[in-house]
Amino acid sequence: MRGWWQDLSDLVLPAECGGCGRPRAVLCPECRAALTGAAPCRVRPEPEPSGLPVVHAAAPYEDAVRATLIAHKERGALALAGPLGTALAGAVRAGGGEGPVLLVPVPSARWAVRARGHDPARRIALAAAGVLRRTGTPARVVGVLRQRRAVADQSGLDFRQRLDNLAGALEVAAGGGRLLGDGAVVLVDDLMTTGASLAEAARAVRVARDGSVAVAVSGEYGGERRTKEAVRTRGVTGRASSDGIDNAEHGLRAAVVAAPPDSFQINRN
Repeated sequence: MRGWWQDLSDLVLPAECGGCGRPRAVLCPECRAALTGAAPCRVRPEPEPSGLPVVHAAAPYEDAVRATLIAHKERGALALAGPLGTALAGAVRAGGGEGPVLLVPVPSARWAVRARGHDPARRIALAAAGVLRRTGTPARVVGVLRQRRAVADQSGLDFRQRLDNLAGALEVAAGGGRLLGDGAVVLVDDLMTTGASLAEAARAVRVARDGSVAVAVSGEYGGERRTKEAVRTRGVTGRASSDGIDNAEHGLRAAVVAAPPDSFQINRN
């Protein structure tokens, strides 16, 4: 059994690199280069969910980057929040824009936060905000998103199942909407896979800002049309915006640490 002194020493001097397992390094130079060595890029999942804002990612989700994210999220290697925050800050900068930046983390399910003992996206967002401020960009974390209903574990769900699982699941906490007017809103998460979580987060932010945006009732996904029951907000029903529509108006974009490698290869501009 590990002694308390061993756990404490791991906080001060980590037992191994989060990416490759090299001893006594938070993140070795090679794994750090995999995470932050390349310029962040715009990423687009295929198929792309309706309402997804422009997303930039720091690195492909593979090899050392994948191991680092898992070590932070699932194994509680909290010292990795620093380098992951640096990577996220780079993705935020890649989205452009001037002036203050509001980082809005996509919340984890409550049961997941309890099981892990921390909220990975929020922790990384706080680290990223610090990096941005130190390099001249006013930034703060605005944790206004919350789950309005329970959702299933996303890990075993396909694209359509994830959309259904998350549709209408998020909302901005009461009074949180007024906090979103002080800068450009950047939705942040550690990982984008299908884009369903970011699209739902974007919908919730639009609702809070307009008070008249509804969950998408229909959309084109992979060439197929699908219809859902409308979710009304203040009596107005509509369709969520798609691929950049209203994003400039809302000052809304997204940034993640990592995304699937094939999402870096899609260019439909």
